[in-house]
Amino acid sequence: MKFLCPSQALVEAGSRGFDIDGRKLFAVRRGGIAYFYINRCPHRGIPLEWQPDRFLDQSASLIQCATHGALFLVESGECVAGPCAGQNLTALHGREDEQGLWVQL
Repeated sequence: MKFLCPSQALVEAGSRGFDIDGRKLFAVRRGGIAYFYINRCPHRGIPLEWQPDRFLDQSASLIQCATHGALFLVESGECVAGPCAGQNLTALHGREDEQGLWVQL
């Protein structure tokens, strides 16, 4: 497991990007739970964010690809709108403890 950040660095309805050992990934917090994904849109294979740590739509309820506007469910990574509808982000196994957020690469 690789350490990402202290828990307080990922706020509720927030997102953060990371580059760990040359792999781009991100975490999103929703309902107190942290979700972890590879930072790669299934449509074009490009990073999702339009600015550092900006992975969510304006309502902060869906993950959004900045390039083509695809929308993904936070809890599952499923694309529900856009050019990759029906496809999924690649989820990563992660955990949270008293030290913070950890992810399995």
